[in-house]
Amino acid sequence: MTSLPPRRPIRELPDELISQIAAGEVVERPASVVRELVDNALDAGATQITVRLLGGGVRLIAVEDDGIGIPRAELPQALKRHATSKIASLAELESVGTMGFRGEALAAIASVAEMGLLSRTEGEGHAWQLEARSGELAPGARSRGTSIEVRELFYATPARRKFLKSDNTELAHCVEAVRRHALARPDVGFAIWHEGKLAAQWRAVPLPGLDGIARRLADVLGEDFIERAVPLMWPADGSDARGLRVSGFAGIPDAARTRADQQFAYVNGRFVRDKVIAHAVRAAFDDVLHGQRQPVYALFVEIAPERVDVNVHPTKIEVRFRDSREVHHAVQQAVESALAVPRAGQAVEPAPGAASPAPAPAWAPPGRQAGFSFPPREPEPGHRVSDVSALWGAAASAPAGPFASAPTRPPALAEGGFAPAPRPGAAEAAAHTPLPDGDWPLGRAIAQLQGIYILAENTQGLVIVDMHAAHERIVYERLKRQLAERALASQPLLIPATFAATPEETATAESRAEALAALGLDVAPLSARTLAVRAVPTTLAQGDPVELARSVLAELAQHEASHVLQRAEHELLATMACHGAVRANRRLTLDEMNALLRQMEVTERSDQCNHGRPTWRQLGLRELDALFLRGR
Repeated sequence: MTSLPPRRPIRELPDELISQIAAGEVVERPASVVRELVDNALDAGATQITVRLLGGGVRLIAVEDDGIGIPRAELPQALKRHATSKIASLAELESVGTMGFRGEALAAIASVAEMGLLSRTEGEGHAWQLEARSGELAPGARSRGTSIEVRELFYATPARRKFLKSDNTELAHCVEAVRRHALARPDVGFAIWHEGKLAAQWRAVPLPGLDGIARRLADVLGEDFIERAVPLMWPADGSDARGLRVSGFAGIPDAARTRADQQFAYVNGRFVRDKVIAHAVRAAFDDVLHGQRQPVYALFVEIAPERVDVNVHPTKIEVRFRDSREVHHAVQQAVESALAVPRAGQAVEPAPGAASPAPAPAWAPPGRQAGFSFPPREPEPGHRVSDVSALWGAAASAPAGPFASAPTRPPALAEGGFAPAPRPGAAEAAAHTPLPDGDWPLGRAIAQLQGIYILAENTQGLVIVDMHAAHERIVYERLKRQLAERALASQPLLIPATFAATPEETATAESRAEALAALGLDVAPLSARTLAVRAVPTTLAQGDPVELARSVLAELAQHEASHVLQRAEHELLATMACHGAVRANRRLTLDEMNALLRQMEVTERSDQCNHGRPTWRQLGLRELDALFLRGR
């Protein structure tokens, strides 16, 4: 038997060891020092921040700002543990409005590196310099603001220095730390120097609101990011009457990446990694992303400081919301609303001052092209439809409920149907008349290619539409609207389904009973370790009730909101839409093709099908000219 070690008495830790422990929580690598010092510079009201590095930040980190500075009498206090000017009471701790507030960063950094401060306030005749190790205070020269130098990081703890990576790797982390600050503060200029060379620079943007954010996003992440992103705002009027506002930019589904390296979330200007926000964004992108691709976004959540706890993690990168469901709902609504707007309107640029035509329920059939004559082609039986409403179905013929028996034909494209096509052969003729000003964004159909694609002409050039994918999205969105108009019914199970539950699942079922009931689920404990599923949503009655309950409970426990049922229902709707959409090799008349284009222009998320594939592509005249070397 192993002998027990001798008992050691409980005693207070020495100050040096306390400082080392605090430093271990705050200072992980040079980037941690850069983040803390830039936080302090922003709190000081700086409009220009310069970061100078040597050896990836290991040999030297110097942060200079033009803020309000630190008075001479307070310089020694700045290096003491838990000394700060940003909070003074418990009430202020519960409503932190600054980037830094704990007062431990400078003291922690000084315990593992050599540090010097140089600062000057507005009223002082010169600056004052303080050496952290000696405590010597001497006059210095600089303009208003503060300069902090951190030399030989981890010099006193060589074991921790061994865990650092190469200079290039540490430099990359430092640049990323500054970049995260730069995205949230376009009104501040940033510059990073490494080994005497300019590594990155972002000038201050004198533009308010989303305009300034857009300009800074383009400067930091590239013009391509902002060109393939849509602005978002919640509430739509930009007010924060509820103490909560969401703004920023979300990349269109086509801009999604294989890595989650362009996902930026901010709470009151602070970069955070928050599961609630990430889950809400992913839920908004559910049925518009293809495969496992990751969305790109830059979201800015503004919330009353007393409604969020920023004192959760030593590095302040995690937060806790008082009402997570409200934040989740706001973020999801903001992103969904931005993505719902069809981008077909961007395919055409109307002439200045041109009035856009009012939408019409039907497409006027074009006249026969003069000078060309083609022999008529008799379509195969069942592939010729002379009535548009017969192809798409009448609005009244849609199933009474979205989960009724699968329709034999898709729901109607328009609520009122369409006018019948002209005589056989007339609709097959291609039109070659000039497009009117303010023409429809997706243009006018001119042909069908291989029974799969619709070719249309607009003022920008050629539009290619995948007719099955486009119609699938149209039918899918219609079924979703029908589902949303119905109350979520619950169906009791004849024999309750029981399962062995974890303590967390049991606690969630008891505490979130109302949320479960709103979702159509009745999950009640039979014992301390057993849960019974007594009712499930009617639309999902044929599924596995235990698996459904477990998934919902897991999501409720983690995010305080569940979209398991919504996803399951939407998967069924997507299957119905896929089977109900027009199939490949179906011959369409020009009227039918144009009816599809018009409906795409007014259907939400019509740029992608249910599986995230694009439904249409634009080929401009320049691209077409390049294919044929015109002008060369």
